[in-house]
Amino acid sequence: MRKLIRSIIAASFLAALPFASQAAVIVGVSVNIAPPALPLYVQPPCPAPGYLWIPGYWAWQPEYQDYYWVPGTWALSPVVGFLWTPGYWGWADGGYFWHGGYWGRHVGFYGGINYGFGYGGVGFEGGYWRGNQFYYNRSVTNIRTANITNVYSRTVVNNVTGNRVSFNGGAGGVMARPNASQLAAERERHVGLTPVQRQQEQLARGNNTLRASVNGGHPSIAATPKAGVFSQRGVAASRNAAQPAHTSGGSASRNDRPPVANRAAGAAQVHRPTAEHRNPPQPAHAQNLTGERAAARPVQHPARSEPTFRAPGSGSPIQHAQGQSGPRSKGDQGGEERRRGS
Repeated sequence: MRKLIRSIIAASFLAALPFASQAAVIVGVSVNIAPPALPLYVQPPCPAPGYLWIPGYWAWQPEYQDYYWVPGTWALSPVVGFLWTPGYWGWADGGYFWHGGYWGRHVGFYGGINYGFGYGGVGFEGGYWRGNQFYYNRSVTNIRTANITNVYSRTVVNNVTGNRVSFNGGAGGVMARPNASQLAAERERHVGLTPVQRQQEQLARGNNTLRASVNGGHPSIAATPKAGVFSQRGVAASRNAAQPAHTSGGSASRNDRPPVANRAAGAAQVHRPTAEHRNPPQPAHAQNLTGERAAARPVQHPARSEPTFRAPGSGSPIQHAQGQSGPRSKGDQGGEERRRGS
């Protein structure tokens, strides 16, 4: 009898949830300009056990004819065992259409978009449900919370490193198509945005600084520790957002690295004058390496050659590139002069 009562209560609860349709929802708005690239940001720590990461995304604001950034955040699943499938922009019939995200037993197709933190374009590598407990993959998830003990470590190979494209199809879009398991996931019953997710979107919509035309695609609020928390401690800005006034020059403030938790080996670009700025900012080690080496260069070579950087190892996500070949020391030059004299 108790089992029957529990089944009735569970069924009533599920019936009250905002279930989405069997397939991914396509919002009836067509935009003729592509959304900006995804900004780079550090994932705030998970606030407590059971929270799942909801990646940020660009939404459309018709009254301003502009995109605005909805910050990534942590949220509880509406149903134990449900995972989040992010929404995505897709090109079709001469415009960009928004395919809304949803909760479900399995992660479906989200356009092949690399949102990071376990959402690398296919499936979800950030964790899994075991019974009523969620286990976190520490290699792609920020779980620096002392009371989270359900953790494991599994390396995630990012085959689309550096790809920050935020839409599927069309010119410059991600050319991905759903596979059989993703199509099956789309036919399952889904739950749409939860109240806290809607709150996050509404607050972002009303924040002028999150409009793409205002922030240039680099929002100052890129991720929040919880939905609706836009100003407290833990809010993360875009890594390539505008720097403070003491930082001069556009190239000096560049940081095109993927987030620390999502970076794979080989992500570094080479033969760039400002290559050192492509590493994640490290307050204790942020040095102008190029400037230091310039002082030691021989006078007969006034044209500075561009330093070549090796990509950081995959096992050390915050290390600086090592192994650059520098100019010969004065001792080496003296030895060469003595050999010539002999």
